[in-house]
Amino acid sequence: MNRMVLLLIAMVCSHCIVDENYKQLNADSFQERIENEASPTIIDVRTPAEYGQGHLEDALNINWNDKEFENQVTVLNRNEPVFVYCLSGGRSSRASMKLLAMDFKNVIELKGGILEWRKNNFTEKKVSVSNNLGLSISDFNDLLNSEKLVVVSYNAKWCAPCKVMRPILDEISIEMADTIKLLRIDYDENPTLMKTLGIHGLPTIQFYSSYELLESRQGFKNKKQLQETIRKLVEN
Repeated sequence: MNRMVLLLIAMVCSHCIVDENYKQLNADSFQERIENEASPTIIDVRTPAEYGQGHLEDALNINWNDKEFENQVTVLNRNEPVFVYCLSGGRSSRASMKLLAMDFKNVIELKGGILEWRKNNFTEKKVSVSNNLGLSISDFNDLLNSEKLVVVSYNAKWCAPCKVMRPILDEISIEMADTIKLLRIDYDENPTLMKTLGIHGLPTIQFYSSYELLESRQGFKNKKQLQETIRKLVEN
């Protein structure tokens, strides 16, 4: 085999992923694998705008082009299957390589992306935005009425870190019930309020006392970090 042929093979294979922890499946097989999982982790690595126009059911949106991509996927279980897709395969391939580099044990990519999914006429979901404008700032202020420290969690169903933080916040709200009041605000159902409050990234956690914003944290926070923040604010 001459050097030119070897060079061409190397060029082709440089775009392939060779790893025992990785599989690339066509739409039929991809759907079948998802259906065989009790609680599949599916990540759509397109932009939020693309995700909103149509996505696989129960898919989380973790934008490959977002600088926080690596931080957001760290909340996922590395030992469980992770199903990855984008529009046609470019971004999902790069995202899959990143997940493998982060020691994910079972990465499954949709070959051809959601375009291939659509060719097979498989079902999609769209982000459902409420027809009304959601809570007003006046409604929000009414909810802040408490003698306790009010912990406000801004979240969305498609946000992976939000999903992981939900049970953590539930635990804290029970354990510190005498100290805090937990308030959840859905990002998609309250567009006007999100714009008014300047909430542009998820998850965001804010801490209020007597209607005054004491602190705002964006991104995934573990239980210890949240507890430390709450204790600090309560003690002050």
